[in-house]
Amino acid sequence: MANINLKGMGVALITPFKEDESVDYEALGKLVDYQLQNGTDYLVVLGTTAETPTLTEEEKQNIIQLVVSKVNSRIPIVLGVGGNCTRTIVEKLKKDNFDGIDAILSVVPYYNKPSQEGIYQHYKAISEATPLPIVLYNVPGRTGVNMTAETTLRIARECKNVVAIKEASGNITQMDDIIKNKPENFDVISGDDGITFPLITLGAVGVISVIGNAFPREFSRMVRLGLAGDYDNARTIHHSFTELFNLLFVDGNPAGVKSMLNAMGYVENKLRLPLVPTRITTFEKIRDVLRQLNIKC
Repeated sequence: MANINLKGMGVALITPFKEDESVDYEALGKLVDYQLQNGTDYLVVLGTTAETPTLTEEEKQNIIQLVVSKVNSRIPIVLGVGGNCTRTIVEKLKKDNFDGIDAILSVVPYYNKPSQEGIYQHYKAISEATPLPIVLYNVPGRTGVNMTAETTLRIARECKNVVAIKEASGNITQMDDIIKNKPENFDVISGDDGITFPLITLGAVGVISVIGNAFPREFSRMVRLGLAGDYDNARTIHHSFTELFNLLFVDGNPAGVKSMLNAMGYVENKLRLPLVPTRITTFEKIRDVLRQLNIKC
C-alpha cells in the first residue's frame, strides 16, 4: 500500500453543468487549475459535493480522466467509491482501473441503516478488496446511521489500509474520542468547514472542504496556520468565513458553493434534479458577503 499524506486542505470538487445540464468539462478543467494554483493539498473527486448520484457511468469516467490528467501527479487524488451494497463496491474495487488515484473515500452505507457490526463488516470487505488507502466517511445527516467512535477505532486497528476518517457527525465529543484513542497511523479529517478550526486544535489533520472550491488559498492558509499552532491567525480567518459557512449550507450542498462560484464567474448556477439552486435571497446574501471580502462578482 502506497503512503498518502492527507494533512491540510482537501477539496471536494463540484461538477459544473452547462445550461442544458450537460457536464461542463471546460469549467471543471479551469476549476482544477484554480485549485492547483492556490494551495489545495489534495482533491476529492466524485464525492457528495460532485452530485455523483446524478452522474452517468460515462460522465464519471470522463471526470476522473480529466482530473487525473490535469493534476498529473502534482497532488494526491482521492476518489469517492461508496454505496449501500457491499458486494457492488467490492466488485468495482477489483475490476476498475485506479491509475492516478491515490486513495478512496467510502461513505457509511446509507438508507439500509446497518448495525455497527454491519458497518464494520462492510468496511472489512472493502479493505480486503483493494490495496489502495481507504478514508472512511461518517455523515449521519445523509446516511441515516452514525458510525460510533468504537466502530471507527475497531476498523482503524484491524484494517491496515484504512488510513483516515472524514468525520461529519457534528459530534465533537465523538470526534475527540477517536482522536484520543486512534492508532498512530490513522488520521481524523474534518468533514465540515465550520468546525475545522476547533477540530484542528483537538488534533485533526485538516479538512475535506466544500468552501475550498471557491476559496482555496484563504481556507488552506487557515488550515496550515492551525496545524502549525498559530491559532490566533487561524481563528481570524475562521471568523472571516463564519457567515459564508452558514450561507453555503442553508439551501443544501452544493447549491451554496455553486452560487458562490457563479457569482465569481467560474460556473453556471446549474444543478441536476432533485437538487436546485439556492433561493434568490440566499444568492444575494452570498454576493453581499463576497463584496465585503473584496471578491469581484
